[in-house]
Amino acid sequence: MNNKVLIAIGVVSLVVIAGLIGLTMVLTPENKGAYNAAVRFINSAGTFDDEAAYALLTPEMQAYVDATCDDGRVSACIADYIPPEWGNLVRDGGAVFRRAIRDGDAFDVQLVATYERDQGFAGVCIYHRVVEIAPDDWRVAAWSGFVSCDEPNSGLNGLRQADAPNRVAP
Repeated sequence: MNNKVLIAIGVVSLVVIAGLIGLTMVLTPENKGAYNAAVRFINSAGTFDDEAAYALLTPEMQAYVDATCDDGRVSACIADYIPPEWGNLVRDGGAVFRRAIRDGDAFDVQLVATYERDQGFAGVCIYHRVVEIAPDDWRVAAWSGFVSCDEPNSGLNGLRQADAPNRVAP
């Protein structure tokens, strides 16, 4: 092979690799505003960063937290759902995006979280309904779940239901 052919193969390879990287960045769910807000919310609330978590709630959910959670702390409500034997949410990305369903202008998002003890492999399934309250300002409008992913109805369709465990949807 001559040098021109090798250079052409190299350039084409670089273009293909750059295109794949670009597609991955665009299509990765965590890069979408709704999914990112859901993941950031539970990772903040689950690691006791109440200020960051509270800012990711709709005004209705903020009112619920103020009226219901100990000291108006989001983390207190979330911690009440978690059995002590599970321990705390693993820090730095303990919850990750699993799947989502678009519902009109909102997204119903399922997350899987890993806790320090007993709930790592199967995970803990969590649901958030995320709405856009202003352009590029996505907020959590409801939550449910916080159950082992081994449980019946722990999938997204089950956790979207009105009778889902730990459902809050003011």
